Amino acid sequence: MRVEMRDSESFDQLLKRFTKTIERSGVIREHRRGLRFISVQEENRAKRRKAERRRRRNAA
Repeated sequence: MRVEMRDSESFDQLLKRFTKTIERSGVIREHRRGLRFISVQEENRAKRRKAERRRRRNAA
């Protein structure tokens, strides 16, 4: 990721903008996901549980 410094922009603002772009791109999320191995079955099970919770919450 690359963020160019704008005119009259402080370093804090630049850092905040950089962090936002990194979060939006999902780089950190993908990295954290790769830190631990999760089998495909386990990942699918978690997705089903999450979908079920979402369905119940929306039904109420």
